[in-house]
Amino acid sequence: MLKKILKEIKKYETIVIARHIGVDPDAFASQVALRDSLRLSFPNKKVMAVGTGSNKFNYIGKLDKLEMDDKTLLIVLDTPDIRRIDISKDLKEFKSIIKIDHHPFVDKLSDLEYIDTKASSTCEIIMKFLDEVGLTCNEEIAEVLYMGLIADTNRFFNSTTPDTFSIVSKYLRKYKFNMKEIYQKFYLRDLKEVRFEGYISENMVVTEDKVGYIKITDKLLKKFEVDAAAPGNMVNDFNFIDGIVVWLTITEDIKNEIIRVSIRSRGPEINKIAENYAGGGHKYASGARLKTMKEADKLITDLNKAVRDYLDKEEGNGN
Repeated sequence: MLKKILKEIKKYETIVIARHIGVDPDAFASQVALRDSLRLSFPNKKVMAVGTGSNKFNYIGKLDKLEMDDKTLLIVLDTPDIRRIDISKDLKEFKSIIKIDHHPFVDKLSDLEYIDTKASSTCEIIMKFLDEVGLTCNEEIAEVLYMGLIADTNRFFNSTTPDTFSIVSKYLRKYKFNMKEIYQKFYLRDLKEVRFEGYISENMVVTEDKVGYIKITDKLLKKFEVDAAAPGNMVNDFNFIDGIVVWLTITEDIKNEIIRVSIRSRGPEINKIAENYAGGGHKYASGARLKTMKEADKLITDLNKAVRDYLDKEEGNGN
């Protein structure tokens, strides 16, 4: 399938690479790395990475302004469902579409889809793609892919397999990573965000059913001088709180007229619940897009029930 994808890429002179709304490091890094590899491999092609960015991930790279003609190829990364693709054009305007993803299947975008749910991240798949089909890679591209992978696996803690370590090992031998610099970029944080995270820790509400949540208003974002993507980018920082099983951030995004939700779980599967709220994702890491805070309250109710059912089942199994 990867060879078929390369064959399709070779047919087009204009290529647009998109990913899901609510950008995260894996989506952003896979997008930027694939773009840069294709530009080096095919200097005469116009290749763009598009979507809404986030100041937090400026260290990964820059996005491009969308330009297209009547024969443009769209490559969608890290996005299982149509409604969550971060692109301003109708998909029908593209001549061909390729999907590369590691989430469980939701929507069919085209006949050319590579989905590997065992892969730790989309960056891992792009690493494999570049390596197997012989697309150009260099130290900068390799480092970007590594950053996306360690972000999505929480520094190899989640979803890693022997294949993950195998491809990373191959890249580490081939390219001279500056590990100190990579992790410095990865961990370096603006003081405003650190203080904002402290506010979240201080004000997180925990329900009787062990669901932790916080509602972030636009007024609060302005007070701490952070953007609407910031709370969702911090959600993994609360992985190890004893006393909560599912946790989420609920953030007003005035600019896009939505309420962003990022959800994580240490047991109950949450992606199917998220799909009921214009979202989706992995079993234990998902997102949603709401219109009102009343929807957020309903989502919290659904998650409370999911945790109760999960804990009752665990107790029934003698765990």
